[in-house]
Amino acid sequence: MTIRVSALLIGLLTTLAAPGSQARAQHVLWTVEGQRNTIYLLGSIHVLRPGDGGLPLAAERAYDDAEQLVMEIDLDDAAADPSAMLATMQQAALLPDGKTLRGVLGSDYDSIRERTGQSGLDLAMLDRFAPWFVATLLLQMELAKRGFAPELGIEARLASRAIDDGKPIRGLETAEQQFAVLGGMPLEEQKRFLLMTLEESTQLDAQVDELVGAWQAGDTDALARMLSDEFDAFPELYRPLTEDRNRAWVEQLDDLLDDRDDYLVVVGALHLVGRNSVVDLLRQRGYTVTRQ
Repeated sequence: MTIRVSALLIGLLTTLAAPGSQARAQHVLWTVEGQRNTIYLLGSIHVLRPGDGGLPLAAERAYDDAEQLVMEIDLDDAAADPSAMLATMQQAALLPDGKTLRGVLGSDYDSIRERTGQSGLDLAMLDRFAPWFVATLLLQMELAKRGFAPELGIEARLASRAIDDGKPIRGLETAEQQFAVLGGMPLEEQKRFLLMTLEESTQLDAQVDELVGAWQAGDTDALARMLSDEFDAFPELYRPLTEDRNRAWVEQLDDLLDDRDDYLVVVGALHLVGRNSVVDLLRQRGYTVTRQ
């Protein structure tokens, strides 16, 4: 659950390419043909480590061709500043009056406190916050220890380039909408989400390597299997995290396909694979979506 589900979310806090990956046959990249324009769909993993590389050549060409950049969140917006984002996240994660983290976690509190403490997270300082917030902070800390940083990610790099080039940037949703997805889970499900994050954090290195390797290979079948396996374990998250957001995004892309400008749309790679993915939903609407 940890790295795979959070691949959809890390950009909140949301492309990896190995040296020489430009030579691979396919990428996590599609084109959609409108009446007068083209939309490029690029799958991302939102965070990078030093040395993980940059965009493959096909994605570079897509950026050069596009007049506008579209991301999950508009990274040119003041609200997307990391400090502003954290404040928004903390506000969204506050428990209802009369609720505490200790109370929500119940008899599991002490064991969870011990395990989060091993990662450097003090539960006593987070007693007003919901379990999903603790799980997300824990994951952030573990990824940071491994050298992952959002400022090294493809979204951040593309946003910086677009600002320099004067290309408009759009967001498909707001930070508040993204945080509301996790905040909308019942507290018992949030607790289970935290417990699963702790359990699987011991396998984080293997999960990271598996996810990144599949992305680098352009192996969308493997990515789809990962998505399916993870949500089989946590079906309550599948619809709000993927299908509902995908459907909302496709409504916006449908409007953009009536435009004259070409667009590069960058979203988490797992939104572009599997059942009712953005790619699948666009094809259901009759669009020609071609893998690059």
